[in-house]
Amino acid sequence: MCAYNCAILPEELLKPTMSEGASISHAESLCQHLECLKLCVEDGEDEKQILLSLTAVLLAVDEDMQTSAKLLTDHDVLPALGKILKTSGNCAEKVAHILAELAKNEETRKPCIDAGLVMALVPLLQSSDQELLLHAGRAIGRICYGNNELQEQLVEHNVIPSLVRILTDYPDNDTLVRVGLLALSNLADLESAKEALSKTMVVEQLVKQLKRADNHERVEIIIEVLQMLAENEPLKIQLVDACAQETLCDILQRLQDSSQTEDMCTMKSSSDLIVSLLLGDESMQKLFDNGCGVLYQNIPLWLTSQHTLLQMTGALTIANFARNDSNCVRMVELGVVHQLLDLLEQHVEKGDVSVQHAALSALRNLAIPVMNKVKMLEEGVADRIQMLLRSEMPPVQFKLLGTLRMLTDGQADAARILGQDCKLLSRLVQWCEAKDHVGVRGEANRLLASLLRHSKSQDVVKAIQKAKGLKHLVSMTTSEHAIMQNEALIALAIASAINLEIVEEAFKESELVAILYKVLRDESMGPEVKYNSMGLLCSLMDSDDLRKEMEVLNLKETLEKLCGHSSSNVVKQATKVLEIMEHYSQNSEHFFP
Repeated sequence: MCAYNCAILPEELLKPTMSEGASISHAESLCQHLECLKLCVEDGEDEKQILLSLTAVLLAVDEDMQTSAKLLTDHDVLPALGKILKTSGNCAEKVAHILAELAKNEETRKPCIDAGLVMALVPLLQSSDQELLLHAGRAIGRICYGNNELQEQLVEHNVIPSLVRILTDYPDNDTLVRVGLLALSNLADLESAKEALSKTMVVEQLVKQLKRADNHERVEIIIEVLQMLAENEPLKIQLVDACAQETLCDILQRLQDSSQTEDMCTMKSSSDLIVSLLLGDESMQKLFDNGCGVLYQNIPLWLTSQHTLLQMTGALTIANFARNDSNCVRMVELGVVHQLLDLLEQHVEKGDVSVQHAALSALRNLAIPVMNKVKMLEEGVADRIQMLLRSEMPPVQFKLLGTLRMLTDGQADAARILGQDCKLLSRLVQWCEAKDHVGVRGEANRLLASLLRHSKSQDVVKAIQKAKGLKHLVSMTTSEHAIMQNEALIALAIASAINLEIVEEAFKESELVAILYKVLRDESMGPEVKYNSMGLLCSLMDSDDLRKEMEVLNLKETLEKLCGHSSSNVVKQATKVLEIMEHYSQNSEHFFP
């Protein structure tokens, strides 16, 4: 028999604390029950006595968490609770309830872990007793909160199917479903959990729960879990197949007129999840469905909404659909370009930078296919987006420049028209000098080079020279990015081949020959840059002054060394330049003796 008097009524522990003596009495009573539990478990006493003591402990924990938790730890009762979980089915619910309450206290979680209580609780999740499931789920979730190592162990012990079963078997038990959702939110960020979840019907159950959720907290928990699952490609596809996008669209539609903070948060998380679903190639294509998918059908509503979040969602949806040529061509056919332009016009003056950035990203992607460039230019896209030239926002400037450059790529007529636009060129030259935003500076230079490269027009050369843009292209030849160096070198070679007289003075002022000399002598410079540098030199030979600069720098010696370069193309080009030099030396007093 138990050595202690265990038959203390639980109600005694609920008496108000009127004095220090009363508090001591409560503590002593709890201590008796704790020692009784230990002895009863060891001696195999009947469950009635164990249940009585467990009830008293639960009441004590409810009345004074801190004191009770310390006493349980000090009396080393936690291992006994673990044994009860494993051996006494009738007492398991009460123990799980006690542990769920104790685990609210962060300091008690580690002793619970050390006593092996988590793994003792896991088998209880296979029960059909909903109260037991509730308390066991809460206890496990609270004890394991923030403990990645323990969470990994839970996955290894096959806890995932049990959690999914809660959603499947008891979808109408809101309290129990909440416990299952919270447990999943703690685990779903683990790769091992995602792998396990991909083999269950969790997505289907979560989407069903999202449809029926009628409060902000429930919706947010579900979307949070779905967002984590969407990081896994198989689960992302399952989400699309389960029509999660339709439910998300319904949420956006339902809340769009609300001004409540919590509804705004739900709209933001719903929008973010939509974008996440679009990030996978296979899921994106399923969602597009040749322009017939529910997301695409909602785009016009979102773009014309007065809600900036919906406008952003629409623009980002287009930008993500525009990741392959066939989708881009289809969307241009469906008229999405002018919907984006109409949106941009709303935000020209003090508009939302994020919306402008997203809309320009979409336009840039749409302009990648050649046939789209032609159609978009014919429809006046280049003219309409120039309204954004007055923007003072670097992110908008950056995307605008990239979009214009994409539109002119390979389009001689467009490059010729834009290359003579004084307003555009003036703004480009201004942005070429932007010191605070290297991206804007780089894109402005690249667009200038693109206008020359694709127009091959003397009028464009004159216009850029008049706008004082050539010096920036010369500076671009020293960029740390080889692609920008090559674009600048080719553009300058084209300009000098078209009319060297127009550009000669600018080249002298910016010391172009000296820059090319340094490039050719730099052993770290790539062969393509050296090749294009020598191509530019060939275009400069008709200028007496520039040839004189080459003589002063003894450029011939550098070229002769390049004849031994490892790249055959560099060798051929160096040989070619030397031959041209030799030709001029025989016909001019200004060249090498």
